[in-house]
Amino acid sequence: MTKILSKPDYEKQLADTREQRMAWFREARFGMFVHYGLYSVLGRHEWARAFECIPKDEYEQLADKFNPREGICREWAAQAKAAGMRYMVLTTRHHEGFSLWNSKTNPFNSYNACGRDLVREFVDACREFGLKIGFYSSLMDWHHPDGASCAYDEAARRRFLDYIEALNTELLTEYGKIDMLWYDVPCPMEGWEGWDSLARNQRLRELQPHIVINDRSRLAEDLGTPEGHLNGGGRYWESCMTFNDISWGYVDEEEAQPYAYNAHRILRMLRTVAHGGGNLLLNIGPKADGSVPADAVKPLNEVGKWLERNGEAFYLTKGNQANIGRDSSGLCSQTIGIDGKTVYFWNWIWPKDGEMGFGGFKKGPKSVELLDGTKVEFENGDFRTVLHDLPVKSPDPLGVTVFKFVFDEEPEYIWAARSPQIYNGKIF
Repeated sequence: MTKILSKPDYEKQLADTREQRMAWFREARFGMFVHYGLYSVLGRHEWARAFECIPKDEYEQLADKFNPREGICREWAAQAKAAGMRYMVLTTRHHEGFSLWNSKTNPFNSYNACGRDLVREFVDACREFGLKIGFYSSLMDWHHPDGASCAYDEAARRRFLDYIEALNTELLTEYGKIDMLWYDVPCPMEGWEGWDSLARNQRLRELQPHIVINDRSRLAEDLGTPEGHLNGGGRYWESCMTFNDISWGYVDEEEAQPYAYNAHRILRMLRTVAHGGGNLLLNIGPKADGSVPADAVKPLNEVGKWLERNGEAFYLTKGNQANIGRDSSGLCSQTIGIDGKTVYFWNWIWPKDGEMGFGGFKKGPKSVELLDGTKVEFENGDFRTVLHDLPVKSPDPLGVTVFKFVFDEEPEYIWAARSPQIYNGKIF
């Protein structure tokens, strides 16, 4: 029987083991979120049952139409790998209450609907493609009879908490090593006490001692999960983003195309999370048959090819809390190498005159090159480095070229050093 620690003792235990448990997460940087369930059959948003007030009996009939084609989890994993992603998180059971595995706890599941344990297929596919494995698990459940009354009925709460724990116990005991438990929407209880999260999470961690747990069971746990924006700050964090700012679940791909992210927008998101020391969990909402929406395929493949050429500027970086190199060129954004002495400038708008200036470094770089090793001519001046003899067009096929500045030591940087301003009490 698990000995339940007090909250301070549990938090200390987590802190003592977090760096080791989170090492893979820190290195992975980029993951795929997969929102798949009965709502994909409707194709009208994953919250369709709630938004449209669909009766329970009517919604349950969608299970008769749920028929994913063979091999879809391999398709997801292959796409994630091609995009440069290093882990995946699957909605094993979304708020609709439909489990994607052969659950003994919840008969409303994919195995009973179509004979498929999609969680097993997902786990096998992740392992085949060398991807870390995350399980999304909703705390809110619209299908369970105690899903709402647990907020005010103690007997209902006990039944519902037992149900939630039993589901997650199945997930963490039947599929081998799992890397992440990704809770979502802790409604209707308003605190961790109501969810019994302190005790439940300790019992679940005993099943998977190396697991990473997010902050959505109303405990801080291991990482923050900002949603729809790219700013975590202060601790391990992972921004989760849709692919179109409209829906996590599938919506008509032709209708969604004008809103879908292109490769350049995804690269800007990757640069932003790397700058802030976080991760990006980018979502796809598969079609009813499980296939990857067409509007996501090309951008993901383009990003993957770019990362093959320039991944050093993303994966091998740390958060730039000091804002070294911030806006030192209006055409570029930067990330900082793990050693602190390398600055990568991601160029968004290519200069046509063959020159590009970077201001603010008290002592300029000792070398500048592209990530394919091509040397770049440059000249260091007073708080200024100018690149010379650049080609007429960006040499990168996608048009996002990275300049690698290497310094003798961690550079001292003063933003806009030659513009009138006050910096550390001095007027410049």
